[in-house]
Parts: sequence; C-alpha cells; structure tokens
Amino acid sequence: MMDVVIYHNPACETSRNTLAMIRNAGVEPHIIEYLKCPPTRLALTQMLARAGLTVRQILRQKGTPYDELGLGDPSLSDETLLDAIGAHPILMNRPLVVSPKGVRLCRPSEKVLDLLPPQRAEFIKEDGERVIDAQGHRVATA
Repeated sequence: MMDVVIYHNPACETSRNTLAMIRNAGVEPHIIEYLKCPPTRLALTQMLARAGLTVRQILRQKGTPYDELGLGDPSLSDETLLDAIGAHPILMNRPLVVSPKGVRLCRPSEKVLDLLPPQRAEFIKEDGERVIDAQGHRVATA
C-alpha cells in the first residue's frame, strides 16, 4: 500500500477532486486539514524542496490576507513569506500531496495522477469533466 499525505481543505473543489482521485487509485491517504493543523515550517520547506517550488509559488492570493499583508512585494524574503504562512495558513495554496513518487501542488487536480498507482475506475470531477475513462486511462483533453 502506498503512503500518501494530502494537505487538504474540504471547502476547496480542487482539493476534493484531488482526494477523490487518490481514493480512485485505491489509496486511502493521510488527510491533514492544513487550516486546522498546518505543516511546520521545516515540513513545509522540505515539501517545497522536494516539489521544486519556491515559497512564493505556493502563496494563495484569492480569499486570503495576501494583499493586506503586502505579500506581492518581490523584495520580501522567503523567511518573511514563511512567517506569513505560519501566521495565516490560508495563504498556503492547496492541495499539496506527498507520496513516495514526489510532492506536488495539485492545481489542477490531475497533477496528482503523477504521484499515484493507476486509477481503478472512471473518474469525473465535480464540475462534470471526465478525467479517467472506464478502463482507468487518462482522457485526452482538447
């Protein structure tokens, strides 16, 4: 059984779709609702390094105090941005998924497929988009 962790926000459609695709691969992940239990600074820095992402690349602007905190200022250091995420976990974009195959910010949700065993069945996202066919194969997008 593959060990997968998802930093999840159940109010987010992308996060819910990602979780459903993990389960569609036959994996029951460790679900961390990051707004209730945010990753430590060390854990977040390690995940970002494994994902090849910068702190700025995981900042979420919509529905967060991003603008009020002036986080768009390019002169702010990673340390300052990490402090902001620590104080306001909603600033961390989601979902972040960790598996033995790597770490990904799964936006769009299909990015999770690179981290999982093959899908077991058809998968249709909440918005009606068909991602996986009945044979468990990825559907080509136009």
